[in-house]
Amino acid sequence: MTKRWKRLEAADEKVKQLHEVLKINTALCSILVQRGIDDFDKSKTYFRPQLNTLHDPYLMKDMDKAVKRVEQAFHQKEKILVFGDYDVDGTTSVACMYQFLCKIYEPALLEFYIPHRYREGYGISKMGIDYAAENNFTLIISLDCGIKSVDLVAYAAILGIDFIVCDHHLPDIVVPAAVAILNPKQQDCNYPFKDLCGCGVGFKLITALAQQYGIDDEEYFCYLDLVATAIAADIVPITGENRTLAYYGLERINSHPSPGIKALIELGGIQKKLSINNVVFVIAPRVNAAGRMDDAKKAVQLFIERDYNRALEIATLLHNDNSDRKEADSTITEEALIEIKSNQFLQHSKSTVVYKEHWHKGVVGIVASRLIESYYRPTVVLTKSGDVAAGSARSVVGFNLYEAIHACREYLLGYGGHFAAAGLSLLPENVDAFRLKFEEVVNSTIDPQLLIPEIVIDTAISFADIKPTFYNIIQQMEPFGPDNMRPVFIATNVSETGYSKIAKEQHIRFVLKQGNITLTGIGFNMAEKFNLLQTKKQLDIVFTIDENEWNGETTLQLKMIDLKLTEDNVPV
Repeated sequence: MTKRWKRLEAADEKVKQLHEVLKINTALCSILVQRGIDDFDKSKTYFRPQLNTLHDPYLMKDMDKAVKRVEQAFHQKEKILVFGDYDVDGTTSVACMYQFLCKIYEPALLEFYIPHRYREGYGISKMGIDYAAENNFTLIISLDCGIKSVDLVAYAAILGIDFIVCDHHLPDIVVPAAVAILNPKQQDCNYPFKDLCGCGVGFKLITALAQQYGIDDEEYFCYLDLVATAIAADIVPITGENRTLAYYGLERINSHPSPGIKALIELGGIQKKLSINNVVFVIAPRVNAAGRMDDAKKAVQLFIERDYNRALEIATLLHNDNSDRKEADSTITEEALIEIKSNQFLQHSKSTVVYKEHWHKGVVGIVASRLIESYYRPTVVLTKSGDVAAGSARSVVGFNLYEAIHACREYLLGYGGHFAAAGLSLLPENVDAFRLKFEEVVNSTIDPQLLIPEIVIDTAISFADIKPTFYNIIQQMEPFGPDNMRPVFIATNVSETGYSKIAKEQHIRFVLKQGNITLTGIGFNMAEKFNLLQTKKQLDIVFTIDENEWNGETTLQLKMIDLKLTEDNVPV
């Protein structure tokens, strides 16, 4: 697949000033300036984040009301239900809050509740509220959900149940009539950092309660491994407080994780220091698989379990769910690709809508993302759910998927989501009409450039720059994630040495030279580019830098992303 290369720029004067202060490679200074780190103090905060710089939780709107309502519940011996969504953010939020409340309140008066993905759906459910009423709960603390549950919170109030809503999703104009709403995205909330995940918002309530009751920091900092897991899995910006929480959460994951996280690490086969990337691709899928394939309650049970052997048993259940999930999404992806290849309309469309009644609804969102890897365009994957067709949609960077689906609402029973992802349902007999309408909308509104994947390049470097000291500074830029991605470099006028080769029919083992410096690298799934090496012409390459361990020796290597002939590369 052809890709667009986009080079980022940084103000020369700011780069020069930062270089004078930090005395590090100017290419690294350029990246820092691009990310808003343009003086010594910002650099110090970035490279050496401190937990004591976290914002006062009482800056968040309604925090005082939330703490007061929890205090009232303690005083009156009320039963409290900790309610959260079935994904990683939701289950980690519930595990943190439930464990902390058990430390300061009577565990017999506490329970947690995770809605079943298929019986109850996303967020606060009527079944959950009815369960609370039947079991005499008078306070529900909702985490990672609730900001849009206006009717359900009102229903709970009729039953004598109060709500404290802790959420991070964008509020509508009308918000629930809860006792307290903790959400930094509320327009009239003055909390300085707006991009907390659901677990992060819950952590701020825990912090406020700890302050109120004079509880030592370590009694809740011990949950930072779970907070970091939520930050990684929920793809929130790794800036500000998220960077600090993720930094110390990763430190805890690598030094003394909770038994549940430790068990997931063992089952994931990770033997080296974990990065955010490991959390996203090894820990998060196993936790999410519980809700996709079965019941997410066991994810919370895993996180709150104190006995390692028991945690390993629960983690094995999640591991098995993930194996089933991988098998399902692999099979469905294969079937969907065959469907596209055999359908002339889909072959020549600027969108993809595929539907099969037997596909597992827990993985259709993943399949949509997989299809975009082969056909880079807005994609909808549908399956049968009861009497309706339902599924998930994923977008390409820069295209407003929600607006496109909204334009097709005449064929839909329901839909919801945001710019990049959405869910929808419709009658099976309307699938073909929806496919045609969706293609019409995408075709008439999408910028053709958006149908070509874009590689964002931070800065140019030469092979002479790539030294252990350079790499060590890159490693200090961890944790990586949105708004702080691992640096992507370009090197120009590079030669192939004649020693590069195809490995396992899919990958390329590169041996490249620039000037008198030779470096090795790996390009996963890049075998189709091998013909460019055989031209013996000068190349421009895009890559990240990592380490290669072989026979007890560690060397730096290039992790190739793309390459072009120098003569064909037009600067962007």
